[in-house]
Amino acid sequence: MFLNSHRRSVGRNSVSRSSLSRSKSYALPVRQRGSALIIGVFVITVMFLLASALINIVEDGDVGLTQEVWGTRAFASANSGADAALAKLFPLNGNAGACLASDVWTPPDVIGFHACNVELSCKEYTVDTVIQYRINSKAVCESGETRVSRQVEVEARG
Repeated sequence: MFLNSHRRSVGRNSVSRSSLSRSKSYALPVRQRGSALIIGVFVITVMFLLASALINIVEDGDVGLTQEVWGTRAFASANSGADAALAKLFPLNGNAGACLASDVWTPPDVIGFHACNVELSCKEYTVDTVIQYRINSKAVCESGETRVSRQVEVEARG
């Protein structure tokens, strides 16, 4: 009896499966055909927009870093130009130099100073009996599209 009921259930299941597969079609309805294509195009478009935004962010970071490096070079050049002007005004041998209204200091030919120009100006004025000097050093460093300028002002008494 147990074997017969088992055979019947197996028989029923196999009949119902075969009849279901014949009666139902697993094809997509006409309205749903091509929806995967639209979703795929949408995903590709979103990924393209994200990639282009990431490229722009990285490029902006590179430009900022380049400007920072050239700004540091220009600042160092302006400081060195002011130091050179002070060395002319107050040389080590003790003979006071002249304060030139405008001058150009040529930086040494080393990596940190290449492509930089330094313009110096000096004003001499007297307060009571003390001679004072105001030295202005302006450095401009440029390379291609990048142009950076830094200015340093120093006051000294002689």
